[in-house]
Amino acid sequence: MRRTVRLRLSLLYGGLFLMAGAALVALIYLLVLYSPFPGPPSAPVAPGGLDQPVPSLRVEQKDNLRRLLVNSLIALAVMAFVAMLLGWFTAGRVLRPLGEMTATVRRITADRLDRRLAASGPDDELKGLADTFDALLDRLEKAFTAQRRFVANASHELRTPLTLQRAMAEVALADPQADAAALRTVLERVVAASKHQERLIEALLVLARSQQGLDQRQPLDLASITGWALDQYGNSGLRVESALRPAPASGDRTLIERLVTNLLDNASRYNVPDGWIAVETAVRAGRSTLRISNSGPVILPDRVHLLMQPFQRLESGRKTGGDGLGLGLSIAQAIVEAHHGTLEGRPRPEGGLEVTVTLQHPDGPGTATPGDRVPAE
Repeated sequence: MRRTVRLRLSLLYGGLFLMAGAALVALIYLLVLYSPFPGPPSAPVAPGGLDQPVPSLRVEQKDNLRRLLVNSLIALAVMAFVAMLLGWFTAGRVLRPLGEMTATVRRITADRLDRRLAASGPDDELKGLADTFDALLDRLEKAFTAQRRFVANASHELRTPLTLQRAMAEVALADPQADAAALRTVLERVVAASKHQERLIEALLVLARSQQGLDQRQPLDLASITGWALDQYGNSGLRVESALRPAPASGDRTLIERLVTNLLDNASRYNVPDGWIAVETAVRAGRSTLRISNSGPVILPDRVHLLMQPFQRLESGRKTGGDGLGLGLSIAQAIVEAHHGTLEGRPRPEGGLEVTVTLQHPDGPGTATPGDRVPAE
């Protein structure tokens, strides 16, 4: 027989009742045998003036005790069987929601994550378990949907340059009059498309690495990394303002460098002619903070969260340095999450975006000195 939870609960109920009943029978037997209450009346006075108990009373008393013990044990066995039956039906009624949950979970597959337990009834532990499982299914469904969308978008982004390269090569091969200059032009365009693919694959690898978390951490300073990224930034025709104060943190330096570079590239790419970029690093409320603001087109508040998803681009903007991959902010978001930080994007009313990255200070909250604190705008 399969040892189900219902069977174990029934045996547990019956066993507990049996032990309690056995203790009760033993207690009753001892109380009757050594009763502290007045016993039976004394035997009649025998000739000679001596009180001598009649021997038959002792025999009758022993028979009564034996009969009481046997009847109690029989009653205990019957009640133990009844207790097990009641425990069996009670456990079945209590565990019935678990059976329904099990049947529903068995029907849930990777392609049918829309099913929910939707448990009803009192707000007890079973309903709490069902609600927790439903919340888990919600997160899984969102993750699977995002993964499918990401794979579809990545496939499209990789297929487009491949199709372009093939078309250019076929056109060049189909022209028997093509000279060296024409072939050179085709090869240059093929090389440019290959570079785009290489950048895309590298970005996808960085995104995958960031989502896996960190293997090790090392001390770093957001101010020094941001200063290095600004030195590598070059001349883009935009006015760059920086206020870099020490902002110590810990993490993967390579990923943090990629984070700052992506945010600067995004601020430059989606800007306006003669625009500006403002960069700040500081310690606020005991946490190391990087803030990058930029001028640019007006962004609707309900569009900001979409920019954090892969392959999402703005329709307008300066877009310097060629078309973007649509992975900059999503990679930045993944890097920040890998460092257990927060990334918040806020559209500026006059146009542009303000992105604030917050990382844990190595010494914990509340360790910033007043000189390191920068009031929030």
